[in-house]
Amino acid sequence: MASSIPFGFSSTAAEVLEGVDLSGQNVIVTGGAAGIGFETSRALAAAGAAVTIAARRPHDAERAVAKMRQAMPAARLSVRRLDLADFSSIREFTESWDDPLHVLINNAGVMAIPELQRSGQGQEMQFATNYLGHFALALGLRQYLASANGARIVSVASTGNLFAPVFWDDPDFRFIPYDPLLAYGQSKTACILMSLGITNNWASDGITSNALNPGAIATGLQKYTGGLRTPEHLRKTIEQGASTSVLLAGSPLVGGVSGRYFDDCQEAPVVDKRGAGPFKGVARYAVDPQNAFRLWEMGTRMISSPL
Repeated sequence: MASSIPFGFSSTAAEVLEGVDLSGQNVIVTGGAAGIGFETSRALAAAGAAVTIAARRPHDAERAVAKMRQAMPAARLSVRRLDLADFSSIREFTESWDDPLHVLINNAGVMAIPELQRSGQGQEMQFATNYLGHFALALGLRQYLASANGARIVSVASTGNLFAPVFWDDPDFRFIPYDPLLAYGQSKTACILMSLGITNNWASDGITSNALNPGAIATGLQKYTGGLRTPEHLRKTIEQGASTSVLLAGSPLVGGVSGRYFDDCQEAPVVDKRGAGPFKGVARYAVDPQNAFRLWEMGTRMISSPL
């Protein structure tokens, strides 16, 4: 499959979707008003999709949408409030949705929060936002994804998966000393396993699901890390960073593909050690079917009471 995809490190979202018509498709992009989420939303709207930006701060998102509309007056763009760390906000969002959903892009995220924070439900904040909130969102939207007859779910992960597995006995750092990078790594590993779990559990609904590494892009995500530290020649622009997301969301080149992890618009290799960098590939524990099953069970328990 990889050899049939003519895109790579330098490809932009616009290049990936050139000639692709997404008219009639409904798309949700979490965190779609900033960083690579902004370009993901813009590129999909430019291809004709009706894009709903799910944002914790709707007023800021509306400003971003206004900027998109200046260049694309006919674009179908809307904003709805969503706080992924708040189950009541997720429930309000899913209960107010009433259309077939062709694409769900789990793009929003937080990175390397310096001090331990917890969601209102008691989960460590990176795990709660990056993984658990998106899992609850997907569960709440499942019937609308199924009704689209061929929906795609795209989960933005990162090379953070190479830094930590899921800490099964203590995912919320109640015993393990909190470390910002370990917590971030765990949450991104969980995103990949969630994507695999969706593939395993929802294939009968015609739903495909893939995860990806967008690459090293200077955005607000690095506000706690002192900025991007990746060497210049390994960095991407925002337009390049959104390319793999829109490939998995809208390109016919990956139609029917599911349960995979992509990097630079190509399927990434499975690795058994992190190495010294530059970091590439996906950790074997992040694509292990038994781990995916275990996380599905754990995530379901975590959200079953509030939802």
